[in-house]
Amino acid sequence: MRLNQNILLMGKKVVLVPYTAQHVPRYHEWMKSEELRRLTASEPLTLEQEYAMQHSWREDADKCTFIVLDAEKWLAQPGTTEESCMAGDVNLFLTDLEDPSLGEVEVMIAEPTCRGKGFGTEAVLMMMSYGVTKLGLSKFEAKIGQGNEPSIRMFQKLHFKQVAVSSVFQEVTLRVMMSEPERQWLLEQTSHVEEKPYRDG
Repeated sequence: MRLNQNILLMGKKVVLVPYTAQHVPRYHEWMKSEELRRLTASEPLTLEQEYAMQHSWREDADKCTFIVLDAEKWLAQPGTTEESCMAGDVNLFLTDLEDPSLGEVEVMIAEPTCRGKGFGTEAVLMMMSYGVTKLGLSKFEAKIGQGNEPSIRMFQKLHFKQVAVSSVFQEVTLRVMMSEPERQWLLEQTSHVEEKPYRDG
């Protein structure tokens, strides 16, 4: 999505930056993990295919992707490369043509040392806030593998409720509607987030 290609979102634990070509080699290394591919229902890609995917995601109007950086590591010393601070990614898919107010949210904390620290929770909250304030979304959905208990619990803590189970895809669908109280809660949870201009590289 071109809309987010020039902005950086600064949180407490994570920094969200647009997914650019500089991030592809590290991302490609992550996706060699069978476990991550299983959890994200992803196919193995060559490095060239990964570069093509990154390019198409930047151009597609129905996909909003940020790379999740470890904020502490990134802020520790000036000149630290983004690639060395990468923790995972967070996505919004606007693929329901009948309901443009619905966004499917997906998060992956791929770096093992970054798991269990609340990075995924903050990244999802920041992405949902971006979806509400910049993309006009009023409901969010998450589709998670039935065996991925930590992810299901995380979304439930963020007020998502289970609405469907697919035994065919071994997948649970959770959803949250942005009523006025939910919207206010979300904006309070993300009131610390700063938006800054982003320059690739």
